[in-house]
Amino acid sequence: MAMAMQKKANVRLPPEVNRILYVRNLPYKITAEEMYDIFGKYGAIRQIRIGNTPETKGTAFVVYEDIFDAKNACDHLSGFNVCNRYLVVLYYQPNKIYK
Repeated sequence: MAMAMQKKANVRLPPEVNRILYVRNLPYKITAEEMYDIFGKYGAIRQIRIGNTPETKGTAFVVYEDIFDAKNACDHLSGFNVCNRYLVVLYYQPNKIYK
């Protein structure tokens, strides 16, 4: 067990990788439950915030407990088909304004 943890800590992640994912192109009617079903497969989630204003509709932030789970989800869910919409999954960058 200790060996596995040690190995994981030495993995160098790209600088943009973090625990918060920004998701675009979501179906407008998606529920938090459905979001947990999709994103929860990749690890423990701290919170999900789904956009609810006209400007943020179809977007969400997914916050994972662990950065490696977030990376795994980002790698696997970008382009994932939900109700005939392909998800765009990016790492949240605080200095970037999302439109």
